[in-house]
Amino acid sequence: MAPFLAYEDKGPASPRQPLVPLVLVHGHPFDRTMWSPQLRTFSAARRVIAPDLRGYGASPTAPALTDFSQFGRDIEALLDELGVESFVLAGLSMGGQIAMDCYRRFPGRVRGLVLADTFPAAETPDGVRTRDAMADRLLREGMRGYADEVLERMVAPYAPADVKAHVHRMMTATSPEGAAAALRARARRPDYNALLTQVSVPALVVVGADDTYTPVSDARAMHAALPDAALHVIEGTAHMPNLERPEEFDKALGEFLARVDARPGGTGRQQPSTAPSRL
Repeated sequence: MAPFLAYEDKGPASPRQPLVPLVLVHGHPFDRTMWSPQLRTFSAARRVIAPDLRGYGASPTAPALTDFSQFGRDIEALLDELGVESFVLAGLSMGGQIAMDCYRRFPGRVRGLVLADTFPAAETPDGVRTRDAMADRLLREGMRGYADEVLERMVAPYAPADVKAHVHRMMTATSPEGAAAALRARARRPDYNALLTQVSVPALVVVGADDTYTPVSDARAMHAALPDAALHVIEGTAHMPNLERPEEFDKALGEFLARVDARPGGTGRQQPSTAPSRL
């Protein structure tokens, strides 16, 4: 059971043909509302599930995260609870690393993998120290100063004002305790480079052309490592192209989902939920 997770679970009441469900995993330090455009676009035809990760959004901070793989266990438990056996799994930034960890844990359930603005390598020793120091800072100072500093790296300086406001609001609403616990766990995550070469399902790699956290070179390296992958670089965006240019992001994702749906055994059998989102 995963009672501590808040999530969106949306889909058509009576689909003509059930399509593969889509599971969306948010990044740090955000929440499930970062996927609002994709929830609107894709829930018209398929079931779409977007959880708040442990310690983020409306999901409780306690029990605190101590192991990065706990995120994947949480998602697995939620999908078990919802009766979702197979799905396309998409994650952005830290969410992409969580998606990789989920594939490591339960590859047989994943029908397609979407990795957006992320990278597979384990943290360097300097990176571990940096993340630990940031965790200490967030606990000491709260989220606002950090949010002010990084806003125009998370989204491009020229991003629409409403997008900037949404991203800033998510960051400042995040629990410092939850963010700090995730930073420490993420600093000690495994390396997923070898895993990528073993992915047996279609993959989509997406990146913002102006992303300085996970640059296009990282996306190209992932694309080269994955056996069956497409690469989409979205111009005029930074680290969150799904919010900065949702139409282009959704077009790339929609084409990928259609490809997964068309594969033998790709059609999902779960009935979409018509229940309201649970907190």
